Amino acid sequence: MKCLRTPDPRFESLPGWNYPPHYTEVPDGEGGTLRIHHVDEGPRDGEIVLCMHGQPSWSYLYRHMIEALTSRGLRVIAPDLAGYGRSDKPSRRGDYSFQHQVDWMTAWLVQNDFRGINFVGQDWGGLIGLRLVAENPDRIARIIVANTGLPVPDASMSDERIARVRAFRDNEPTPAMAEMFQAIAAGDPKTPEMAFAHWQKWCWETEDLPVGLFVGGMVDGRKLTPEEVAAYDAPFPDPSFKMGCRAMPSQVPTLRGDPSTAANEAAWKVLEGWNKPFLCAFADNDPVTAGGEKAFIGRVPGAVGRTHPKISGGGHFLQEGRGDELAKIVADFLAES
Repeated sequence: MKCLRTPDPRFESLPGWNYPPHYTEVPDGEGGTLRIHHVDEGPRDGEIVLCMHGQPSWSYLYRHMIEALTSRGLRVIAPDLAGYGRSDKPSRRGDYSFQHQVDWMTAWLVQNDFRGINFVGQDWGGLIGLRLVAENPDRIARIIVANTGLPVPDASMSDERIARVRAFRDNEPTPAMAEMFQAIAAGDPKTPEMAFAHWQKWCWETEDLPVGLFVGGMVDGRKLTPEEVAAYDAPFPDPSFKMGCRAMPSQVPTLRGDPSTAANEAAWKVLEGWNKPFLCAFADNDPVTAGGEKAFIGRVPGAVGRTHPKISGGGHFLQEGRGDELAKIVADFLAES
């Protein structure tokens, strides 16, 4: 598997980011290896908080939370998914299957032998991370999910709805960024797959995704500085480095028969028997995952009987908009449970 590696100078002098890198080599599934990066901060004997980011961000997203959590004696591990941050970036869009990401991060987890993990996942960090949780339950102590999910297609979706999505993705012009945002914000609850299809198509077909601009546009509560926007762009020197950003939305199983549907259903069976502490901490204004916490609260035994905080504002990337609040929620949950 051909991979690209972002030059180290791209990560120098980023605002709020001076953490030394840690690297792990994992099998790429084709006879080679991938280098996965992670941040490791806080006391070595502190409880581990594993913070997993999503698309198209990287571990930089957790910088506000790292200091807040380590100051309370916790050890924060924040990896970069393959294709993001300081991790290697496979060069083909087709390399970024859901299963590949799960396999790569599982290999990373096992090689580092992290245990007693308190998992925090947002966006794709939840999709991939909850698969890791389900396959390595003995390594996990608690779960906190924020603006994420573990999607499986609606089994009752009609053939007509499925055909409509496929026709849109295959034949319609690439939506402009403003059109994509409008479709997501407007979203029809009767056909939510169409709003998400705009996101899938925009990412897949936009050669040079404006990563920093997009992240900044999905934050509520603070405006990113130009330097912070540039930090989100830092892992991607040119469009060839952005294949993961472009590919991953199309790997979300939204239609009957999509890859990873069976694997996600198997992970849900594990979660439906999960009695360890489980907490949802969703923003109240995320158009992407609005109401997503209900699936967990209603199905995961470890979530029953808990007060699940609804964070006011923050947007989709609530680690930016409400990072201090989310860090406090995580730390208090660990202390109380």
